[in-house]
Amino acid sequence: MADRNSTTHSNVLNSAADRAAVAAAGDDEDSHSLPLPTGGRQTPSDLNRPVPSTITNGGSRRRKKQYAVSTIWERDYAEGKLPTDVNTFVCCCAKKVGYMFALCSYPDGTPLLIAGPCWPFCALVTVPLILGISFLVAWFLIYDSTKFDLPDWMLFIYGTTVGFVLVSLCCVSCRDPGLMERVVDEEAGEGGWFWNEQVGSFRPPGALYCRECGVLIQDFDHTCPWTGTAIGRNNMFAFKVFVASVNVLCYFSIGLVIWALLDGLLS
Repeated sequence: MADRNSTTHSNVLNSAADRAAVAAAGDDEDSHSLPLPTGGRQTPSDLNRPVPSTITNGGSRRRKKQYAVSTIWERDYAEGKLPTDVNTFVCCCAKKVGYMFALCSYPDGTPLLIAGPCWPFCALVTVPLILGISFLVAWFLIYDSTKFDLPDWMLFIYGTTVGFVLVSLCCVSCRDPGLMERVVDEEAGEGGWFWNEQVGSFRPPGALYCRECGVLIQDFDHTCPWTGTAIGRNNMFAFKVFVASVNVLCYFSIGLVIWALLDGLLS
């Protein structure tokens, strides 16, 4: 009888442990699955929707961010049909987020450094224009003191202005403009969010789909080729600082040229 009772007790414990393991597995499976926007019914597009991965940090599991990128881009990326261009070779080691390129990211997937789709224009046109014109003005009008009698501190102020412009440009071009995560929970629609078919996600008011970037951006304003990326909530302030500083640099340079012309005429 004692053996039978011990056997029954061990069976109960084993079944309870099995139920706990199944419940834990079910919870883990639920944490990996996404709510469906069709009231729990799967659609063909849902079958192709990427499942968020998890990362381990000190034994805890956290969901890695899945951004609301273009569903067409996701399909072409999965099938290897993305066009071959300069980004294929230059940005081959970067993580693709739509048509943007995350050069460095946090463990949860948040981009630390990210380049926009128009980065070649910024790198090959905007930066050379700023550096080229500034170098000519600084060399011929400020540094060459044999022609124009300008104080030495003028070169320091002008160089500081150029450096500030480049730093503000970097803060705009290499910063996350406000990438939105994919949200498919129907409760978001009841809270005033709108369904966006291009990315297969709900979006809050003000968040719009950027066709050039292929991603949903919070408070999206426009895509600026001069900075190479989209302008949204996270880099709007840096964009305004860049526009103001580049205007100061432009007027500073024009003022030096006018002063040099007047000085040459008077002498």
